[in-house]
Amino acid sequence: MSNELIFGFHSVEAILAKEPERFIEIYALKGREDKRLNPILELAEQFGVSVQFMHRKTLDEKADGEQHQGLIAKVKAGKTYSEKDLDEIIARHETPFLLVLDGVTDPHNLGACLRSADAAGVHAVIVPKDNSAKLNGVARKVACGAAETVPLVHVTNLARTLREIKDAGVWVIGTAGETDTHVFDAKLTGPIALVMGAEGTGMRRLTREHCDTLVKIPMVGTVSSLNVSVATGICLFEILRQRNLISL
Repeated sequence: MSNELIFGFHSVEAILAKEPERFIEIYALKGREDKRLNPILELAEQFGVSVQFMHRKTLDEKADGEQHQGLIAKVKAGKTYSEKDLDEIIARHETPFLLVLDGVTDPHNLGACLRSADAAGVHAVIVPKDNSAKLNGVARKVACGAAETVPLVHVTNLARTLREIKDAGVWVIGTAGETDTHVFDAKLTGPIALVMGAEGTGMRRLTREHCDTLVKIPMVGTVSSLNVSVATGICLFEILRQRNLISL
């Protein structure tokens, strides 16, 4: 099993609280002592994790230029989720709530989508094994701990997975600018899988063909599109709003 570097307070805290056995070593900024860093280092010490203090230049090089907030950790790779796990997740929930990302290749966007998915109560995020951002240190930092709470399921064939999701009774909602149906006008209750395509190109043809219906976010300004993570957040919380209305 390979190791990976994670950085930033939220991602380090999330794994330390949930899976401390994954930690190999922690690197902290030399000379920094504050109420946010110290509790993390104290908890790491309780679990027997060694801590090295380094100068900022060394930490910057380890993080490859990404913002690390003075804290980096080397950890064992976490659990990976497959199609089999997805079947179990769907069976476990009466009204499954899934997010599908088709062609999202920027780890910043992946992390932001995971963060929104966690906040909206999504049960799993599905991505293709190819043509998708990796769950690396950048994605984990942006996710602010959500990468440890929301299963990220990698599938070999996204079109086949969508067929299987539909066979399980989940309604597949795609997003596309050319449809006339606004997301706020669509019925978004019951078992749902929301499909978001890549910025610019949108969903691939086969992905689109496996959607039960298409929706779009109404745009009234001069811009023609939104960042995929922003659009994902809007759609997820409209689904959450409608699901909450049903449960009242």
